[in-house]
Amino acid sequence: MDENDPLMALIRRRHSSRGEFNPDRNISKPILARILEAARWAPTPNNMQNFQIVVVDDPKTLTLIGALSAEMSEAYLKENYALLSASEAELRVKKIGTLAGIYPRAWVDPEAWNPTSDYRSQLTYLGKSLLQPKALLVVLYDSGSRAPGSEGDTLGFMGLGCVMENMWLTAESLGVGMHVLTVFADSDVEAEICSVLKIEPQMKIAFACGLGYPADSTVDYVRVRRDLEDLVHYNAFRQKDIPWTLELEKDVS
Repeated sequence: MDENDPLMALIRRRHSSRGEFNPDRNISKPILARILEAARWAPTPNNMQNFQIVVVDDPKTLTLIGALSAEMSEAYLKENYALLSASEAELRVKKIGTLAGIYPRAWVDPEAWNPTSDYRSQLTYLGKSLLQPKALLVVLYDSGSRAPGSEGDTLGFMGLGCVMENMWLTAESLGVGMHVLTVFADSDVEAEICSVLKIEPQMKIAFACGLGYPADSTVDYVRVRRDLEDLVHYNAFRQKDIPWTLELEKDVS
């Protein structure tokens, strides 16, 4: 099916780059422009276009950001550990989560959150999470505005998710690795990032993403998803008599 459906093939191929980026290969301005153009055309509620993007590709600024302190929280480390699989076989059975082998050892040790852990020192600097990107895109939204009729701005955040996906799929199509960084948002490091990048007080960081070409292009990411039968309900919740499997084999016209 993928051979006849390049969009679905791209969607299935999209992944988060978790290895180091190639320090000798820059992201060209035309490549950056294509990724940003994809973001510009993301659907947003009422076409409010509720985002700004700060592009950082100055090596000195990237180094400065990477040196900021940003410890992984105890909650994140514990909850992340619960979603890990020790082997590919286990991951394919669980169908959710990720393979432990793609993370630094400090992220997968169940005691890494402990202040006395030998791994704690490995979680200190933001640079441990940045993977040495050649460009960093920081996506902002105005905390003083919201989508019409959306208490808590749920719709606005959906729009930001569309921005992320547009950029991610475009980067994947261009052979550029992308690693989404949520540690910038609603954390102690956000104020420091805003100071470094001169971001105005009313603007909040939604997420950031590091871009670069993978240092090791031979890494094979094991990726799994639940079957359609696990997540689709037909005409009523818990109604599982669905024809999806057969329909997927047919050409869509």
